[in-house]
Amino acid sequence: MSQPTVLALQHVTKSFGPVEVLHGVTLDIRSGEVLALIGENGAGKSTTMKILSGIEAPTSGKIVLDGQEITFGSLHEAEEAGIVMIHQEFNLAEQLTVEQNIFLGRELHKGWLLDKARMRRLTREYLARIDCHIDPGTLVSKLSNSDKQMIEIAKALSRDARVLIMDEPTAVLTGAETRILFDQVRALKASGTAILFTSHKLGEVAEIADSVTVLRDGTLVRGGPAQEITEDEMATAMVGRDVSDLFPDKPASAPDQEVMLRVEGLSVPGHARDISFDLHRGEILGIAGLIGAGRTEAMEGLCGLRPATSTRIEINGTPLRVSRPGDALAHGLCYLTEDRKLRGLLLNKGLRENLTLQALHKYGRVLIDTAAEERALDQAIGEFDIRAGTRGIRVGNLSGGNQQKLLLAKVMQSDPAILIVDEPTRGIDIGTKQQIYAFLSKLAAEGHGIIVISSEMQEVIGLADRVLVMRSGRLAGTLNGDQITEDRIVRHAMGVGVGSIERVG
Repeated sequence: MSQPTVLALQHVTKSFGPVEVLHGVTLDIRSGEVLALIGENGAGKSTTMKILSGIEAPTSGKIVLDGQEITFGSLHEAEEAGIVMIHQEFNLAEQLTVEQNIFLGRELHKGWLLDKARMRRLTREYLARIDCHIDPGTLVSKLSNSDKQMIEIAKALSRDARVLIMDEPTAVLTGAETRILFDQVRALKASGTAILFTSHKLGEVAEIADSVTVLRDGTLVRGGPAQEITEDEMATAMVGRDVSDLFPDKPASAPDQEVMLRVEGLSVPGHARDISFDLHRGEILGIAGLIGAGRTEAMEGLCGLRPATSTRIEINGTPLRVSRPGDALAHGLCYLTEDRKLRGLLLNKGLRENLTLQALHKYGRVLIDTAAEERALDQAIGEFDIRAGTRGIRVGNLSGGNQQKLLLAKVMQSDPAILIVDEPTRGIDIGTKQQIYAFLSKLAAEGHGIIVISSEMQEVIGLADRVLVMRSGRLAGTLNGDQITEDRIVRHAMGVGVGSIERVG
């Protein structure tokens, strides 16, 4: 029997200026159920969640709580009504402790004084519920992204939500952390909490959702019980085309054997030790491993973004000494960061300023040729299918997928021969993933060398010609061809049932 509706939207529209981004959306969030809201980046998911949680007001239509129309004037008013949102972009005060963040604005008192002992005890309890063992006194700025996400979840649990809105809660979590989160979601369901869940990981949607609503271009295009829609059908509804062939075909022949990049004895203090490998022209080389294995740190060290030592680095046979990022860039070696918001883009600037920032020398030495920049932006918008309401939009207001495409366009302004891409599709929709995979495959076909660092197993398997597997800061295995399987990658990553180094092919 269907559960009662706690929170609903009825024929809601939302316009920003003359542009309508939601077109008559109706959905029900029911007690004790998980409703998955899915769609491409820019489909209207974030706007829908912001309306439900009081951040934005609808242009027309109704918000209904317990059968009564309601208007939220703010996020605080929504939280007072029991509607709590876990944001994809961390809503944490970096210079405060975990405990202070959990109770920020809701501090507990003992007379005139803060009841620090009780807040500390309760913080430990909330963290224990999600099997998180961070010291409550730790500064948030010292935490990893996955730990910050767990703090956001604990903060939401502390508010005893009747409706919990979860915006991409697993985007930066490990597999084990995701399992813990899903156990907590099931416990919340059993207690009657209504949950709205968004994720680009359709396998997770199929696992956790009771019902699915699909948005495309601001319009609800499909909805119903989760067991009545397959993952392929979800993807097709999201993008309006068949995406069963997500990955481009790999070339029938092996990549050109010419070595573009040779790395010997690369070490990054505290993170990676004695990493050696070759990258061939036209090759996509995957780097897999568990979070914390040292993948990102090793590649940042290679590109001069971290202190590193090496026995030898060669690009096209020429020895290279890298002490800063400019040394790598000057030799055609470019790194695309996994953190597009904090390290990749200037969120308060426009598309043009972001696109050309890394290659300003191409647009003038003293005065910048803005007309040339605009022409470059025209080309990038067409080549990378960057979708923005206006050219002057702040980059922070773009969807995650369009931010990632802009970041790719930005690094390509440096004309790299070798491109290292860290987590190329984290937090973006399946349609944009398909576009990025096609672009990387095209670059390889044109003779570039590509290194892809990814935590998504199928991404590594689907893209890479060879895979390096790292474990505990060291290279644990090198696989290629038919040997690139989930089982072998996992075994090397965990050090289970394999030799010290396996080289196949």
